[in-house]
Amino acid sequence: MNQPISPPAQRITALDALRGFALGGIFIVNIMVMSKPGGFSDGPAHSLVTALCYDKFYVLFSFLFGYSLTMQFRSAERANANPRARTVRRCLMLMAIGLLHITFLFTGDVLFGYGVAGLALLALSRLRPKTALIVAAVPFTVSLITITAMNMLHADPSMSAAERATALAAMRSGWLDAASYRWDVFAGNAHVFLMFGLFNALPMFLIGMVAGKARLLEQPERYLPLLPRVQWIGFTIAAPICALAAVTDWPLAGPAHLVAPLLSAAYAATILRLLQRYSVVQRIFAPAGKIAATNYIGQSLIAAVIFTGYGFALAGKLAEWAVLGLAVTIYAGQLAVSAWYVRGHRYGPIEWVLRAATYGTLRPAHTETHSAATS
Repeated sequence: MNQPISPPAQRITALDALRGFALGGIFIVNIMVMSKPGGFSDGPAHSLVTALCYDKFYVLFSFLFGYSLTMQFRSAERANANPRARTVRRCLMLMAIGLLHITFLFTGDVLFGYGVAGLALLALSRLRPKTALIVAAVPFTVSLITITAMNMLHADPSMSAAERATALAAMRSGWLDAASYRWDVFAGNAHVFLMFGLFNALPMFLIGMVAGKARLLEQPERYLPLLPRVQWIGFTIAAPICALAAVTDWPLAGPAHLVAPLLSAAYAATILRLLQRYSVVQRIFAPAGKIAATNYIGQSLIAAVIFTGYGFALAGKLAEWAVLGLAVTIYAGQLAVSAWYVRGHRYGPIEWVLRAATYGTLRPAHTETHSAATS
């Protein structure tokens, strides 16, 4: 039986703008692997992305996921529906979309891990804020210790030359061969996807959940006074450590992982402050954030056409700086298309599927105007 749909609620502009902003950094990190198996070689382009983007934007995206969960719970309460059942269905659909994404487009998918971590977050959703923050510290600490140990032991997780050659041939092959290769990679590394969800995404989910329960981003007067300090800590302490780690070997990988969320917070603080001063920031980023899942899958689809046998098979053929320029161009195009799209559509295609799974009913993906959009 179809579940009741909650009444419309006003969107939180800050959430949409932050999601839209994070999409750019996520794509810049992902395109390093989308364009060439094993990612960029050591050099200026790799160092720049590592210092500014790597481990920064998925942190922000994960925080926002946790925040959004609390809004979904409120929505269920308004509709007298079961919030836990809704969340389970949403997470299962995320995992299903993630598996399709992995198989047909990009092995670096995060949606599968988000679905797993979302189920874990649901199990922990009744924790008190202070307890939730303590629990968040546990998997993050495990991740930090693991990265530090691997760095101290000089463990090299990168692909061998033979593995790169096999992956490159698969990327340039037909869709069936490429899909088979990607599935084999996932099946052999499923534990990695699970570990990403539980040890990297879940801590940020929990922090976002705490902020969401406090409705922090819904009350600018509460967070605006804190933002200059967040920027100072992120840009003067975290940024130099991340930059040094990007160009230096042992022993800075552990500290860089530790402070990366601080730099991510500084980025978010900057966007939030700009939102209060310049309305154009909202117009640029918020539309893309409203259909963030569609844009995320869209990035992989566009990259697949460019780099794999689905299209031009340019994997490994473009200079790394050209790849970064291409990423910025595609992202700018997404921002423009998103601004046009949301004027006549309430949800993106992927958001429509997720909403249908969450609510157990079908809803039109168009014909509703921007002003009628809901959280």
